[in-house]
Amino acid sequence: MTHALRTWRPTDGFALAGLVLAAVVSCYGVWWYTFATGWQNPEQSHVLLAVPIVLWLTWIRRARLATVTPRWSLWGPGVIAAGWVVGEVGLRYGYDLLWHLGALALVWGAVLSITGPRLLARFLVPVVASLAILPIPGQIRMQIAGPLQDISAVCTQFLLEIAGVPVARTGNVLQINGENVAIAEACNGMRMVAALGVVTYTFAFSIPAKPAVRAMLLAISPLLAVIVNIVRLMPTVLFYGYADAGFADLFHDLSGWLMMVVALGVLWSFMRLLRWMELPVLSYGALRS
Repeated sequence: MTHALRTWRPTDGFALAGLVLAAVVSCYGVWWYTFATGWQNPEQSHVLLAVPIVLWLTWIRRARLATVTPRWSLWGPGVIAAGWVVGEVGLRYGYDLLWHLGALALVWGAVLSITGPRLLARFLVPVVASLAILPIPGQIRMQIAGPLQDISAVCTQFLLEIAGVPVARTGNVLQINGENVAIAEACNGMRMVAALGVVTYTFAFSIPAKPAVRAMLLAISPLLAVIVNIVRLMPTVLFYGYADAGFADLFHDLSGWLMMVVALGVLWSFMRLLRWMELPVLSYGALRS
């Protein structure tokens, strides 16, 4: 015996919004700390991108709502319970990543309670993107930032010398016009890796690209971070060496967000190159299906 699939009703939307709001309010302290960290710590600035990116990736897939109807599910309370346990463990034993992950799991569980697992599976791309709201642990951040700073220092010195600018290097410190510019302070590489990873993911899943092309874009995101980091670092070092320190600091602060635009331009140019080479990169059913 088959049953007709019912459509979305206003009560479904109210119930969904209410449960999600309750999940957020119940972990208000976690969310406040998360966004405060993203705002105050440039190393965690990717956190600020998470919510708008999730909303964007959900919006461009909104047609999928017509293919899945809401269905109350016990998976939701199960995920909520698991999230609570994970969050308590993280809070009690000082694992910040688990503390934040527990709060996020409560939101996932709230959605599952109303919609069931099928709808969440259809919107798996935004669900994965929501992980960007988790601050990166310091140990992992330093393991990535250290090698990237070394590469950035060497490449920046090389390119500036080619341009005729006298630069000396001692470790991660560039000496220009009598000024010492520490790469870790002038342009931290981790900020580029995390934020550009989020931007690359968003770009890859915002266009109707084939799975192999999306995988390629995600794979080159670390290389993109290095390139963009060096592009940002070269004028930053010049400003610290030859301009007013206040102006150099201002450029340093603003150029981080500007590099997001530059990265999108590089990704778009890369896709144009693949299409110019007549490679099959697009699949126009990728976003609708």
